Amino acid sequence: MSKAIYPALSRRKFVTGVVAGSALYGLGTPWSYASSSPGSPSSAPVLSGKNFDLDIGYQPVNFTGKERIATAINGSVPGPILRWREGDRVTLNVTNHLAHDSSIHWHGIILPTDMDGVPGLSFAGIKPGESFKYQFEVNQSGTYWYHSHSGFQEQTGMYGAIVIDPRERDPVAYDREYVVQLSDWSDEDPNNIYAKLKKQSDYYNFRERTAGDLWDEIKQKGVAQTWNDQKMWNEMRMSDRDIADVTGYTYTFLMNGVTPEQGWLGLFKRNEKVRLRFINSAAMTIFDIRIPGLKMTVVASDGQDIDPVTVDEFRIGVAETYDVIVEPHDDTAYTLFAQSIDRTGYARGTLTPDASWVAEVPEMDVAPILGHRDMGMSMSMGHGMHDMASMGGDSSSSGGMGGMDHSQHKGMQGMVQPQQSGMHVVNQNETSNTSTALGRAGFGSTLPIVHAPTEYGANVDMRADAPLNGLDDPGIGLRNHKAVLGRKVLTYRDICNYYPTADPREPSRELELHLTGNMNRYMWSINGIKFADADPIQLKYGERVRITLINDTMMTHPIHLHGMWSELETEDPKYIPRKHTIIVQPGSKISYLVTADAMGRWAYHCHLIYHMPGMFREVHVTREGSA
Repeated sequence: MSKAIYPALSRRKFVTGVVAGSALYGLGTPWSYASSSPGSPSSAPVLSGKNFDLDIGYQPVNFTGKERIATAINGSVPGPILRWREGDRVTLNVTNHLAHDSSIHWHGIILPTDMDGVPGLSFAGIKPGESFKYQFEVNQSGTYWYHSHSGFQEQTGMYGAIVIDPRERDPVAYDREYVVQLSDWSDEDPNNIYAKLKKQSDYYNFRERTAGDLWDEIKQKGVAQTWNDQKMWNEMRMSDRDIADVTGYTYTFLMNGVTPEQGWLGLFKRNEKVRLRFINSAAMTIFDIRIPGLKMTVVASDGQDIDPVTVDEFRIGVAETYDVIVEPHDDTAYTLFAQSIDRTGYARGTLTPDASWVAEVPEMDVAPILGHRDMGMSMSMGHGMHDMASMGGDSSSSGGMGGMDHSQHKGMQGMVQPQQSGMHVVNQNETSNTSTALGRAGFGSTLPIVHAPTEYGANVDMRADAPLNGLDDPGIGLRNHKAVLGRKVLTYRDICNYYPTADPREPSRELELHLTGNMNRYMWSINGIKFADADPIQLKYGERVRITLINDTMMTHPIHLHGMWSELETEDPKYIPRKHTIIVQPGSKISYLVTADAMGRWAYHCHLIYHMPGMFREVHVTREGSA
């Protein structure tokens, strides 16, 4: 990691790091952008066309009353909105004015590996004072974003939105559109944040149990059950309140670079269809989004058109994007409310027909508490723990696997365990019944869970033996919203691709990867092996592979594969949704298909920036493929 540099600059303060008094942060109607209005929140500029000049540099900002130095693109935080058109060839000349190396990664864009912008894999990075020319064909449409892939620069403001207009007629009808870009800002140097987490993983967590919580639990569950539950957490050296590593204690949550106190503003006319392009550009924060008084029709996920689904609320993982259509039928203001997953803060904006109207800001929901479900039901754990079934855990949903530590099956037929990667691989030609062994494309993995020997050691403090399917789970803090609050929450199973599946082939093999960590030591890995010690994942060019992710931790991980689509298996093989980032809930599993159609070296990692140093792999696509 290159260390961020904060030079001592004495300049006037910028309220949000961009030119004061500029317009609403949005795109207006297609190719007709919002104009300035006095007193409206700040906005990133919109750049459109085929040729772009982008300058990376230092920028003074003030989000909290204290002046700090951000890493900005063209002097704005967020950076400019880049507007491309599908089928065009774009050229982006990027110049680095920082005192250290930098880079730009075009998140979710399918392009040649040498244009992907990952130092050490795709290219050498951009040296101070030098420029790099990115040039590639735009082969897709939709909502995406870009950010630095160097050190912790993304945390210091180096990110922006990408909107790609389709070559043909857009299947989504709308009258007006806005980018809604979410992020988290800290006045602290991100290197200091990371150092604090390494020394004390719960440094930013101020919602630990109190005497009042203990008394409430005793009244609800009795002394014996409360004692057993607390004994369990103490032996694991974990906390059931550990929802997010970095919280509102240090973060200010931003919407389009605007603080909650100021509030972003977007205008509409009654009965218009408004397209909101939500992008989660945060470094560490997962947001839950709703607009009280308005239904949202989700029409795109990670830039790809989907069958419209109407919801009241949705969770957006770090790096995900969702496009929604809203139709305000009244002349009233509405609050765009994005609360953090741990409920320690929120970003907000106002959608209104009158710039002088501001809607009421709702209260945040109750902070969630982790439970047995978030441990993968039955568990085998470090610290001498017993099976979860002996501690009151419900193993009835484990599909016949409850309570079994599958490490004893490491010799199972067809299982191959490379010593260095710890990865489980099943090939069709190594099994007696190929269709049964791997399961049908679109329906996910049917294989039993197997833990590699590398998952047993100081790097891993928890293993999920009976993870639940992540498709139907809206996530911790959202599970009872329909029954209790009457709010329908989007789940991955609701997502169905608008167009037929491009590659209908069955997978020829399956990779089982475990997202692992030691919470107490703040060590993150895949299959118990950190990136520095891991071999690349080898894929053969053109093959169809299933990747099954098992989350052996109690944190939610957004996993991003560069260069290729991750086709989420939602049990509709004819319309499998394509994503570039997939949330894996605590103690759960999820499967997706990958067509290895992009030669070269690609990054594959958790998109939580302080997890990335360990929970990272190189994916190498070659003609030869795996050994």
